Amino acid sequence: MCSGEATGRGRGGLRYPGQYRVPAMPYRTPKDLADRMAARRAQAKADDGFARETFTLPREQARERARAYLTRWSPAAYMSVVESWRELPGGEIEFTMRRLRSAD
Repeated sequence: MCSGEATGRGRGGLRYPGQYRVPAMPYRTPKDLADRMAARRAQAKADDGFARETFTLPREQARERARAYLTRWSPAAYMSVVESWRELPGGEIEFTMRRLRSAD
């Protein structure tokens, strides 16, 4: 009883070594972990209260569509924004518009 383990003192109050163990990870491969993380991210994104629409259009049409979207769904009322965009190899623009869903 020199170390105090039997009395619950010492070693952070553990009564015996190994009392608290970390459970084994529920995934087996890195792909399983990646799939789990992607599913969580998708679930969180789906539950955030925003509606999203993704468009792929030539540059000028993309500008017109974004302007029309922001006119229809006022940023002041719906928190509308261009969430993300990228230029594709063919010169088209892929973009995602986001707005609050609660105002529907």
